[in-house]
Amino acid sequence: MGADGRHMSQPDLMSWRMEKDPVLRSTIVAVALLDRSPDQERFVRMMERGTRAVPSFRRKLVESPFGRTPPRWVDDPDFDLSWHLRRIALPHPGGLDAVLPLVRAAAMSAFDKDRPLWEATIVDGLADGRAAIVLKVHHSLTDGIGGIQIANEMVDFERDGTDRGPLPEDPPTSAPASALADSVGWYLSTAGEMVERGVPWLVRSGLRSVTNPVAALRSVVDTARSTARFVQPVFTTLSPVMIGRSTVREVAALDLPLDALRQAGRAADSSLNDAFLAGILLGLKHYHSRHGAQVAELRATLPISLRRESDAIGGNRITLARFALPLDVADPVASMHRVDRIVRSWRDEPAVPLSSAIAGVLNVLPAGVLGGILEHIDFLASNVPGSPIPLYMAGAEVLRYYPFAPTVGSAVNITLMSHTSHCCIGINADSAAVPDLPVLVESLVEGFGDVLAVGGEGTRIEVSLSATTTAQT
Repeated sequence: MGADGRHMSQPDLMSWRMEKDPVLRSTIVAVALLDRSPDQERFVRMMERGTRAVPSFRRKLVESPFGRTPPRWVDDPDFDLSWHLRRIALPHPGGLDAVLPLVRAAAMSAFDKDRPLWEATIVDGLADGRAAIVLKVHHSLTDGIGGIQIANEMVDFERDGTDRGPLPEDPPTSAPASALADSVGWYLSTAGEMVERGVPWLVRSGLRSVTNPVAALRSVVDTARSTARFVQPVFTTLSPVMIGRSTVREVAALDLPLDALRQAGRAADSSLNDAFLAGILLGLKHYHSRHGAQVAELRATLPISLRRESDAIGGNRITLARFALPLDVADPVASMHRVDRIVRSWRDEPAVPLSSAIAGVLNVLPAGVLGGILEHIDFLASNVPGSPIPLYMAGAEVLRYYPFAPTVGSAVNITLMSHTSHCCIGINADSAAVPDLPVLVESLVEGFGDVLAVGGEGTRIEVSLSATTTAQT
């Protein structure tokens, strides 16, 4: 949310405006695979508690009458929890592969924007008495880390339940402000946020200008160059293969041991995130080779968290950095080292703390201009730390938790969420860019296999597609 806690933030406003083009929708879909069917009464009570603890899930967006301020989150006077909760049963038993068509449909369908932007569906009838919950949330409600925070307010840590006391009171309904007061309040709160984030930088720059004027000038120039890198237009994909864009999505999932990926990173004196990104790059290298293309690099978008300890639970607290990553490195260790240097340099970019102000400037541009930039990004990737301990939903244990983040104009989004001892990787691909998803999945399995081999042992990678589940080593 925005600076005043009610208006949409500038980065979210940017993505909201671009959704006029359905290719650029910002819908997150997640699947919790459960060991049994959850109790309906407990599930409803869990969701009731969650929406009371995080009131944004009871709010809807209302456009500004002046058109100059972002949409405002207002309490939905017609909030009906039952409308957001659904329950279905599969016609035939299956595994995650049987749930993925529902994920695909959720990722491709728009929200009812006159209601809070989320839905949760229990899916019964999986093999061996298992079940799943498919959660669909608009990115403006939360990012990956915020989603984990929200889940911790709702789920149990034991099968029989976690005593959280009585249900919280219904969140108070705020009286609607006048349009003029609403706009003035937004400008004041936005100015306050910019002062809060910008003054420390200005103070440091001012002091430096007195003690070291050359360094101060260099800092200003570096910040200007960094900002230019953040907003630099992109007019073509670097991939000669993944160039089409459409509203059609295909999804798949990979599952591999967390310790194996972490050990591969350690063996290369790198991090788990380096190993994850290297696996993606090697997989995309294999995919392009299968299409007869040799590519030196691809342009990626990676989220950088701006979340602070003082921020409220949930919300979207990320900025998106766009930069090129090497595809011409065949050695997994060398790839991890290259990735580490590049990602580290972008996390330290001077423009990162100014991302909200940058988004505000970009929002002055026509939505089509911004969309044109994003539609030429080759891929998105994100690594979200999940729960290291078992979690339960209404009496059912969460066995896996798969995230399917939006492509936002790119060819494919590959997101990892760790859960207990597993790496759960969701793949959301634009079918115009990737018309042969099984080939991409096979290539990614090969790429992650290359990385995991650095850890010194063969590892089983489980693969789920919308119609077929296979396993490879």
